[in-house]
Amino acid sequence: MRFGFDIDDTLIDLRGHALSIYNRKLKKEIEASALQQLNTLEIHSLYDLTDDEGFKMWNQHQEEIFFTNCKAFPGALELLQKLAAMGHEIFYITARDADYCQQTKAWMKQFGFPIEEGHFFCGMKDHEKVNIIKDLQLDYYVDDKPQILHTLKETKVTCFLKDQSYNQEACDWERIKDWQVYLRNIDQ
Repeated sequence: MRFGFDIDDTLIDLRGHALSIYNRKLKKEIEASALQQLNTLEIHSLYDLTDDEGFKMWNQHQEEIFFTNCKAFPGALELLQKLAAMGHEIFYITARDADYCQQTKAWMKQFGFPIEEGHFFCGMKDHEKVNIIKDLQLDYYVDDKPQILHTLKETKVTCFLKDQSYNQEACDWERIKDWQVYLRNIDQ
């Protein structure tokens, strides 16, 4: 089988990691639980930042957010390692900027994500992911953004939505709330 995965906020808790960095930089103590109440992907409103200030903050600290100690969601890494051990093909499709592609791939390998040559796609816009997913003829694809999954409705790809506070309005896909549960389902 051919499995495709988005990275940020699908496999790794990038928002949670960004929250800890913002707390440190802005000398605030916003609890991680506040993210569960936030219905936007962007977190700057928790700090009373305007959209422009939030955009600037993100860009100013993006490299630190991407390449420091961001954790995988519990069970996500184990799932990917198990799929690879079972002989499945794993593809990563991320809209991270092209400037960060090689560094992202190296960072993921360092943390144990199974990445084969030619199975890592980076540097496209969200709306361009659909072409790569179609070209790869994936059997399964997981993303946190419903708008990406909507573009795949007319394909044979079975899509899953990584549950996040900002995607609660979407109801067209099975949600992955817990990677460990999904891992157990793969075992069956």
